Amino acid sequence: MSIETITLGAGCFWCIENIFARIRGVVSVTSGYADGDIINPSYQQVINGIGDHAEVVQITYQPSQLNIETILTVFFAIHDPTTLNRQGSDIGRQYRSTILCHNLEQQVIAERKIATLTAEQRFSQPIVTVVKTHSNFYRAESYHQDFVSNNPENKYCQLVVAQKIQRFLNDFSHLLKDETQLATAI
Repeated sequence: MSIETITLGAGCFWCIENIFARIRGVVSVTSGYADGDIINPSYQQVINGIGDHAEVVQITYQPSQLNIETILTVFFAIHDPTTLNRQGSDIGRQYRSTILCHNLEQQVIAERKIATLTAEQRFSQPIVTVVKTHSNFYRAESYHQDFVSNNPENKYCQLVVAQKIQRFLNDFSHLLKDETQLATAI
């Protein structure tokens, strides 16, 4: 079984971890920090902009079941790639839209995807997503892992994350590992 990894930043990692974990072909999704300049940063350092890390998810997937094009289609559908260093009320460089590629093929496909979305005028503003080579990744603290499933009563999850998950379920239910996941956004 062949396995590949890609690292994506689309705002708060809680918003995208739960979505990608539901997709058939995804082996694991880990919330963490990447593309910064201090080793093993803490959540407090990242949210305060120390070290210039982005909140990301590292996705391990089976290319025989899920291709990078599909991953990127979901990625661009579940966040706003036109807002610089911001997703909704989450503001700061740690919330930047970024694709951290683990190989040249991913980089070529990501750049082509952005060019296609731009040519199709899919968004009313220019895409600001940064595509670059993956350089580092640090796993976030354990309480951030699977946060949405473990904290369904959390107001941020109910008000922000649930809307993103519902949008994903409406548009991408055909990608689900398990159809019972259709019943609940959180």
